[in-house]
Amino acid sequence: MKFHLALAAGLLAAAPVFAQSENGEATTASDEAAAAEEAVTVSGDAAAGEKAFKRCVSCHVVVNDAGETLAGKKAKTGPNLYGVAGRAAGSIEGFRYSKSMQAAGEAGLVWTEEKFAAFVQDPTAFLREELDDGSARSAMSFKVRKEEEALDLYAYLASLAE
Repeated sequence: MKFHLALAAGLLAAAPVFAQSENGEATTASDEAAAAEEAVTVSGDAAAGEKAFKRCVSCHVVVNDAGETLAGKKAKTGPNLYGVAGRAAGSIEGFRYSKSMQAAGEAGLVWTEEKFAAFVQDPTAFLREELDDGSARSAMSFKVRKEEEALDLYAYLASLAE
């Protein structure tokens, strides 16, 4: 059974995932992630998210493409969260994600507001449900207690990448 799952995961990673766009053209998962980046929707309060992010800085930083630190310190436990809104999961080059997060990214997980909020409230449970794998685990142990706070964090992080 494990061999079949490993084989399936390998095939998914090696071959692009195709879907039909509205006009009938074939699209890949990366095309869909790019489209999601362009259409980021937020319902939270960015100012409240900025306050809430103070608890995230022990593991995360927000550094833009120019190398400017927008939030956080020099933490490297978690990935850089610049541009996380609408980005494919597990896609920061050079960061060592858990195997489950890599699998979620390869399966096409994109950080929408809904997915991000669910993840930060219970990372391991989210990955187990997303991957339909009871043994999936997240490397992130911290949990945001309230959905409103999770939505605020997403709004804040999205605002930094505008």
